[in-house]
Amino acid sequence: MTLRGVTRGAGRGRRYAGRLRAAPVLLLPVLALSVSALSACGGEATPEPPVATWDGTTTPVPTGPGGTAPPVPTHADGSPRKDREHGPREVLVTVNVSGGLAGVNNRLTVRYDGSHTTRSGTGPPRDGRMSPAEVARLRAALEAPAYAKVAARPSGKPVHDGFTYVVTYDYRVVVSTDGDRPEALRRVFSALPDGGPPTSP
Repeated sequence: MTLRGVTRGAGRGRRYAGRLRAAPVLLLPVLALSVSALSACGGEATPEPPVATWDGTTTPVPTGPGGTAPPVPTHADGSPRKDREHGPREVLVTVNVSGGLAGVNNRLTVRYDGSHTTRSGTGPPRDGRMSPAEVARLRAALEAPAYAKVAARPSGKPVHDGFTYVVTYDYRVVVSTDGDRPEALRRVFSALPDGGPPTSP
């Protein structure tokens, strides 16, 4: 081999070595992004599974931001705090209704001052206001010990073309259907504005 060939080969070797040294530097940002993506995926909380209805469809259970249940206020000893003062515009109870012949997807929100809003599908919201006596009756039904014992999930036989109700009160979610409506839950429903849960399309 000539001297020129040796020199040329050495020059190629130096170029290849330079490329190999630069490769890890280029890969570092990619690896950092991959680790960040995996950490973000692993840090997400798993939302509560939806509730199956009679026809095989599902009703999602309301949750807080990020798919997690909202935090429950507690006392210093860790026991649930239920004696705190509620603001007039704070939500007292929400009732989601789905299913039926028309396949409704409605939501009723009642606040502590008696104001309430009903949303039916994609239609405009409808507002109203309960009297102080009506609010007191609804609160009594929700705060009754019997309602606290109502099962969180339905156990009765589903009703064909029936409705599914998701009631959220005091950080607790109760799911019921037309085939499984305990007496304590019926008292809550009868105390709601407009005579009960919003089932109209």
